[in-house]
Amino acid sequence: MSILLITVFVLGYIAIASEHTIKINKAATALITGVLCWTIYILFSPDKHLVSEELIHHLGELSGILFFLMGAMTIVELIDAHDGFDIITTRINQTDKRKLLWTIAFITFFLSAILDNLTSTIVVVSLLRKLIRKEDNRLFFAGIVVVAANAGGAWSPIGDVTTTMLWIGGQITAGNIIIKLIVPSLVCLIVPLVYLSFTLKGKIQRPEVEVNSSNHSLSQKQQSIVFFSGVLILILVPVFKTVTHLPPFMGILLGVGILWIITEIIHGKKDENDKHNLSVVYALRKIDTPSILFFLGILVSIAALQSAGILSQLAQWLTATLHNDNIIVISIGLLSSIVDNVPLVAAAQGMYDLHQYPTDHYFWEFLAYCTGTGGSALIIGSAAGVAAMGMEKISFFWYLKKISLLALLGYFAGAITYILQHQIFGL
Repeated sequence: MSILLITVFVLGYIAIASEHTIKINKAATALITGVLCWTIYILFSPDKHLVSEELIHHLGELSGILFFLMGAMTIVELIDAHDGFDIITTRINQTDKRKLLWTIAFITFFLSAILDNLTSTIVVVSLLRKLIRKEDNRLFFAGIVVVAANAGGAWSPIGDVTTTMLWIGGQITAGNIIIKLIVPSLVCLIVPLVYLSFTLKGKIQRPEVEVNSSNHSLSQKQQSIVFFSGVLILILVPVFKTVTHLPPFMGILLGVGILWIITEIIHGKKDENDKHNLSVVYALRKIDTPSILFFLGILVSIAALQSAGILSQLAQWLTATLHNDNIIVISIGLLSSIVDNVPLVAAAQGMYDLHQYPTDHYFWEFLAYCTGTGGSALIIGSAAGVAAMGMEKISFFWYLKKISLLALLGYFAGAITYILQHQIFGL
């Protein structure tokens, strides 16, 4: 069964990576791969009822991620419909590629720590559409945004789902992870940026300002209300989670509901034609549903491998073969660019208990860094990458050619920084 499961997953993975060659949408391939993996698992399992319960359990967790993604996309689309991002883009005046790259990268880095890497990617990629005209330039910047978002999420307890998992599981504490990982995460971003500062030349062209006839009655006050309300909602989602202990998707759904009411009140007196493009209903139609289905297919496939025990076996093999914590964690981080980092971290939490590695142990902190940033090596290796891939139609091989080596350069630089930091300063 294991061999068949792995074969189906690998073939599906190859088909997803070859989307532009075979001319089949990656969402279709991912959905088929996910269903086939679970079909194989249940057919070879003696307890069909248990497998069904496992699927429902995983689907409950995955739906939270999907609803969160849908809610964040809706809020971003609504802000965009109200030209809210103009408040930021009008203040970013750089046309030099290098200066703009550093500006965008650091905005993403710190935004990712406050929100999370997925939401910050959605927001910043939306901003890039307002800042950069040429598609090839915009795609390159979007690729760097993925690297910056993952680096920024690694050092914050709420910045990446895997760091949050370790925080909730008691493996790390919030203050300690910030102190230990902020410098390696900065190095992970700065090293690629320094390299690009020597190789990237020229200026970018700003897109022409489009006059949207549907927004002729939109005042600057209304624009500001929707923008600041939307950003505040995104920022307060982690706070909502911390206070209520409810999953993040509940906070984002609450936020969509609040912003829905705000826009209904603002545009209540306008006729249907004027307020149609400014409504949540319109924003829901504009969100990238195929990307959400792609995300579902990938995560369901991984869940099948996890339930079948394949990921745990892989982790045990790594331990028995490598015998070195640093090499094991770095390998897991690189593996997270191929296989979703969530089940990898979950498998590590199951393999190594708190008696072996206590809270705030070197192993857990290094695992948070590596699984948070290692996914940048491939476009489908992180939630941020998947979101950018869907929004800007970035191909797997384009990212592999243009961004992957830069991401790996930063990944290893940050990893070495963390190891040296621990050995020299005891941090």
